[in-house]
Amino acid sequence: MATQSFDVVVIGAGPAGENVADYAIRGSGRTALLVERELVGGECSYYACMPSKALLRPLDVQAAAEHLPGLPHRLELDVPALLARRDSWVSGYNDKGQADWARGAGIEVARGTGRITGERRVLIEDANGAREVIARHAVVVATGSRPVVPRLFADLHPWTSRDATGILDVPDSIAVIGGGVVAVEACVWLAALGASVTLLVRGPRVLSRFEPFASELVAAGLGRRGVEVRLDARVDSAARLDGADTGLGRVHGGPVLIEVEGRGQEFSEVLVATGRTPATSDIGLETIGLTGDGFADPAGRPDWLYAVGDASGEAPLTHWGKYRARLMGERIAARAEGRPDPDVPAEVPVPQVVFTDPQVASVGLTEADAVARGAATRCAQVPLTSAAGFSLLRDDASGQAKLVFEAGSERLLGATFAGQEVAELVHAATIAIVCRLTATQLWHAVPSYPTASEVWLRLLEDYRAR
Repeated sequence: MATQSFDVVVIGAGPAGENVADYAIRGSGRTALLVERELVGGECSYYACMPSKALLRPLDVQAAAEHLPGLPHRLELDVPALLARRDSWVSGYNDKGQADWARGAGIEVARGTGRITGERRVLIEDANGAREVIARHAVVVATGSRPVVPRLFADLHPWTSRDATGILDVPDSIAVIGGGVVAVEACVWLAALGASVTLLVRGPRVLSRFEPFASELVAAGLGRRGVEVRLDARVDSAARLDGADTGLGRVHGGPVLIEVEGRGQEFSEVLVATGRTPATSDIGLETIGLTGDGFADPAGRPDWLYAVGDASGEAPLTHWGKYRARLMGERIAARAEGRPDPDVPAEVPVPQVVFTDPQVASVGLTEADAVARGAATRCAQVPLTSAAGFSLLRDDASGQAKLVFEAGSERLLGATFAGQEVAELVHAATIAIVCRLTATQLWHAVPSYPTASEVWLRLLEDYRAR
């Protein structure tokens, strides 16, 4: 069979891969191929963003209802219904709908493992054999990332984030290793489902990359949900009898004995949430003279080879990967048509929301980040309850908001909100940073009353008073 050619070949059909293929060919006669060895739609659709938020949102509503007079004092959690909601959002781990979308957009889908074999060449291997395809314009690596499992736990068959979101067996007790977003979010639904949860954090606080007040509020919130949060916890050893791969979301064998600073404790399961690494070690980079380090540097890649999403080493966030994929697709299209690359702002901030209780929403630089970059800062910080609209959300509403401005120019550099339902507050800050707005300009952006967004007025009042 003759080698087939496409204008664009994308290895990995997650959100970033789908978007780069779409934007590279839409409105043209160009062709694109998505190569996927698992599920079209990627980690986000089946094992991360979608199932985790499907599990967490009902818990937010339950917590709000418990603190709003006029509603039943206690809404009982229907665990089978909650897990069924999760299953509906992951389409029962069936990707037909996403594969049909790709084909409807003119993108061909190949099932199998994609591996670079030479310049613009990709080998696709599946159970039936192998075939090679050629990319006329671009090969895009969008292979995502894989969990980092420390050697201490590698032989124990621990849970990773996939097991946590795909939970079927609720362990009586579980140790969660880590202090980042995956760890703290998983603690919320694991505790709600009835597990006794212990969070073991190696450092002095959870969410170490966020403003310190956000870390404190999230740790306190986990404590209120019955999670034991142990900071500066050094794990000395871990052992397990009869560990086995029993299936997604099933308890993976017998009890796990974890020793922390000389004190042993037994758990029914252990969830390792210690970060992720780009999944680029087995995609054939050596065939074109690249190493992992060389691939991470765009300057070291040939002009036909691109990386996007988690595989690029940039912020491992779905919305960021999709944004970068849209830009990349447009750039591939422009180059294919002999046009200049589209203009892109020099700096675009990365927004993020942590869906704990309280939520944390941030964008741009923290105060510490700004200082580390040599910027002189002037900050504003107020309680979220200074906005009447926020206090109306629920009777236990609490939290903090902080803006980081560049001294002198008054330009907004970063924002952090930590409190109930703050996820929708952060986009205004994102727009302000992208548009390089100043405190003086923001003073004339009038928030509606009574809404939570009135906290912007209180922040700017605090800024002017300093």
